[in-house]
Amino acid sequence: MKVRKIILKIGINRIFGLALAISILPALTARADDIVGQASVIDGDTIEIHGARIRLWGMDAPESNQLCRNDDSNLYQCGRAAATALAGLLWAIKRPVQCTPVDKDQFGRTVATCQLGEPGPDIGHWPVANGHALDWPQYSKGKYSDAQRSAEKSKRGIWSGSFVEPWHYRACVKAGGRPSTCSDGADAQH
Repeated sequence: MKVRKIILKIGINRIFGLALAISILPALTARADDIVGQASVIDGDTIEIHGARIRLWGMDAPESNQLCRNDDSNLYQCGRAAATALAGLLWAIKRPVQCTPVDKDQFGRTVATCQLGEPGPDIGHWPVANGHALDWPQYSKGKYSDAQRSAEKSKRGIWSGSFVEPWHYRACVKAGGRPSTCSDGADAQH
């Protein structure tokens, strides 16, 4: 009887140990400089994990105060819509976000590729594929161009109306333009 209890106890400990090993295995695949945790959304292309601001690599979403025109030519806050959509993605898929740093931007933020879980979908792909952000070829070298073409063809998100690319919008505001004028510049619209 005593031997049976000992064998049973060893079996339970092995099962518990195996379960524990499997549960921490994804964490073991993270690189030492990866940032892993629950993410909150700052804007359509920036998240925060453990106080670290992370700019999603290779894509660019409309700025928070940027306006776009919908399919009825009415102005709407496309920057706010992009942030809301990204927050919805992170809320819907309850997994830790794992970000692998690529660079630092001019504001000192970490620029990273990020995934929902390990292995998980690339967070930067989703906003582009759903028309809430653009492939930023200057950095991405076209990584998200197929996703962008699909969103444009299907008229998803900002592609349902007209907009100014976020990089043109920022340049206009930096040059002294008003957000409303920079959002709706005829020379850079789609």
